Amino acid sequence: MKRYHTKILCQKTILFVLLMLGIVLLPLTDGAGAQEFMLQSKAALLMDNSTGEIIFSQNDQEKVFPASVTKIMTMLLALEALERGDITLQDQVPITKTAAGFGGSTIFLDVGDVVDVESLLIGIAVGSGNDAAVALAEYLAGSVEGFVDLMNRRAKELGMENTHFINPTGLHDEDHYTTAYDTALMTRELLGSHPIFFKWSTIWMDENFLEGKIKSGKVYLSNTNRLVRFYQGCDGVKTGYTDESLHSIVATAERNGMRFIAIAFNAPTSDIRYLEARQLLDFGFANFKSIQLAKKNEIVATLPIEKGNLQEIEIITAEMVGLLAGKEEKGDYATEMIHPKRLNAPLRKGDRVGSMQIISGNKILKEVDLIVSKDVEKASFGLLFKRYLGLWIRFGR
Repeated sequence: MKRYHTKILCQKTILFVLLMLGIVLLPLTDGAGAQEFMLQSKAALLMDNSTGEIIFSQNDQEKVFPASVTKIMTMLLALEALERGDITLQDQVPITKTAAGFGGSTIFLDVGDVVDVESLLIGIAVGSGNDAAVALAEYLAGSVEGFVDLMNRRAKELGMENTHFINPTGLHDEDHYTTAYDTALMTRELLGSHPIFFKWSTIWMDENFLEGKIKSGKVYLSNTNRLVRFYQGCDGVKTGYTDESLHSIVATAERNGMRFIAIAFNAPTSDIRYLEARQLLDFGFANFKSIQLAKKNEIVATLPIEKGNLQEIEIITAEMVGLLAGKEEKGDYATEMIHPKRLNAPLRKGDRVGSMQIISGNKILKEVDLIVSKDVEKASFGLLFKRYLGLWIRFGR
């Protein structure tokens, strides 16, 4: 199949600005100065959210017990169901005996309470409620076991090769584990695809949470992640603790359009996890520029379709496209889109039809898939006849 090359100015104006600034990519290894970190956490990682590049890592492939960091996947599945239209934020969820009695950190739900989906998500994101997580899991999949199957399936889809979930809460089980790297993958998916999450994760305190909605009257809700209040730009994501896992945190912060994800797993104390997350984020903001060139699902072209029920379709980026740059480095970059001139039906949403490349000289620095935005079926004979008749009439005129 002949490939069709189209030069683009890096989403119109952005690339031109980058060229004028003279920004260069840094090597995809620990950044200069990162070796100075002497972290006490068992595993740690700093990732640029825009590009997915790892700036610093320490034992990032070592299996760890995630505790309530698990709930990142629980929330991701709920928000994906919301996006598909399977649920709404106003859906009323009955609290079962299983949910109410799950143990660990709770938002004091009782059997027979009925709570809306949005409140459950707030209870998970802010208060780390195990009861809220189990109630949502049961509502989405019919049972905790069914939801856990969805968690492990989604983990595989995201490339989380060293992760296995046993429950939606993170309560300890020897067979419930993940890695810092895998956690970064699911966190980036949550933050990049579901910005509504920040509406809840930034709540610091609610003294009257669920007032009038539950038998216990109301809940004094406070955010388990203190960096949300005490670190500039921090707006998430999740803390975790059990006796076996010790203290963990996944933190993210955004400043001037740059967002980093910092992970510290199994720190000896709560204070140390916060300190080390701050160190990682500070290092990212002090040494790097993260430039987003295209958002995930951004439309980059519209292509005609041969013999489809649709005559054209938009192709979109499969993920965010960006550059991770050192503040003092210089370089010269271009982007190029590679795709056919036209497509043939049938097509399925998400089918790869091309790529967007970031190029320096003759070297491809990064390549991101271009995918189709919706399903396209083959056109029926009647539809094709109608189209050809219309063309014949127009041509005759």
